[in-house]
Amino acid sequence: MPTTILIADDDAVQRRLVENMVQKCGYQTVVVDSGDAAIERLTAEDAAAIDAVVLDLVMPGLDGMGVLERMRDAGLSIPVIVQTAHGGIDNVVSAMRAGAQDFVVKPVGIERLQISLRNALNASALKGELQRLKHSRDGKLTFADLVTRSEAMDHVLRMAKRAATSAIPVLIEGESGVGKELIARAIHGSSERSTKPFVAVNCGAIPDNLVESILFGHEKGAFTGATERHTGKFVEASGGTLFLDEVSELPLAAQVKLLRALQEGAVEAVGGRRPLKVDVRIISATNRKLLDRVKAGQFREDLFYRLHVLPLTIPPLRNRREDIPHLLRHFLARFCAEENRTITGVSGEAMARLAQLDWPGNVRQLENVVYRAVVMSESSHLDLADFPLTAAAPSIAEFAGEPLLIEAPFQSTAPQQVSGHDIPIAPGPAAGSLSMLTPDGEVRPLDELESEVIRFAISHYRGQMSEVARRLKIGRSTLYRKLDEAAAKDIPSLESEQAD
Repeated sequence: MPTTILIADDDAVQRRLVENMVQKCGYQTVVVDSGDAAIERLTAEDAAAIDAVVLDLVMPGLDGMGVLERMRDAGLSIPVIVQTAHGGIDNVVSAMRAGAQDFVVKPVGIERLQISLRNALNASALKGELQRLKHSRDGKLTFADLVTRSEAMDHVLRMAKRAATSAIPVLIEGESGVGKELIARAIHGSSERSTKPFVAVNCGAIPDNLVESILFGHEKGAFTGATERHTGKFVEASGGTLFLDEVSELPLAAQVKLLRALQEGAVEAVGGRRPLKVDVRIISATNRKLLDRVKAGQFREDLFYRLHVLPLTIPPLRNRREDIPHLLRHFLARFCAEENRTITGVSGEAMARLAQLDWPGNVRQLENVVYRAVVMSESSHLDLADFPLTAAAPSIAEFAGEPLLIEAPFQSTAPQQVSGHDIPIAPGPAAGSLSMLTPDGEVRPLDELESEVIRFAISHYRGQMSEVARRLKIGRSTLYRKLDEAAAKDIPSLESEQAD
């Protein structure tokens, strides 16, 4: 899903102007005509996420300041760019104090709006990445901290959120690097156990002769080298969550004792005399098909059914390519801050090529690729040359029919010059292509032709309304009246399209 910008303005003409400029910057738009509608859309549970808001300050009913206050009360940290026809210093100060990210004066130009949106999105990405890292370290990571917009992840997250409300054992399957531990931490952070420990154990990294000791603990002198008592990971995680990563790598002998611990709710330390009760929520993960390991006799079937109560399969990154630009923005913001680098963007060609790679290492590989590019780049803009792995990738032309992601959020500080034809107020005709007849062969109504000419003029003169009125030899009040009439006719059709 592309980056989505919410536009809230009660003026139909200004709404259409801003909507088309935002779309020309490469973003998807959602348009509302009031402050109440903006809040309703921002707080809707099932609606697609909003990345930023372009908000008119002066609206009937709930105005822009009221929207900012409601967003603050609801805990929404979405960046907001406010716009108004009155650019007084008092308005600027009030809006910024209320939580606005930036302030623009109507009518805003596409270059100014583009810079504001890019800066707001990059600042939001850095803030979100830092918050995610802090929450992960503190054991308070929630689903709101996860960076994903993929429909393929929707079902996984819905199931995970349901699982967080209980102590049901969860088995997370997926390739290496897809983020299995992040999902496990989000389940823990969204559960009633969030204030208790989250203990992660990589079962594949433990020597076979130490598995029991590390998981269940040992008494002093239980074996050679046991110079002091060790409680074990089960006791350490008591009251919280124990995450068994790569659980398929556990040796069979340890699987027997793990099964008994799960059945009895108690563990017995190596050399211990009696079991110790523990209250632990088990989340396990594997990069292999656990059922195949069972069929091969490498994993106990009875333990499989204990762990496989609620299976979650995380799709690989190649099956959720729409997440790539969002992940890239977060990684870029984080590594630029860590390495004290000022990198303003990623070229469209590089972004398109990165979006088409298979990413066998998944999100972890993408993270490391961005890290290398930030450190090694000698310019302030990342290009294909900064991503060596793209050299072996097929050419972009081979992906005909697949959408290529654009570079809108990462363009340079000095925007490229945009021709007038790139800023239509609405879908307008190309020069010299005004059709005089309807598809039925009849002459088109005069008001339709007039509306189309006006739209083309606004496009051609890049929204400079005084120049448009002068060239059309009409007054500005007449121009705005005709635009209002045209917009009134277009809005019902637009609303029906959005509803569809």
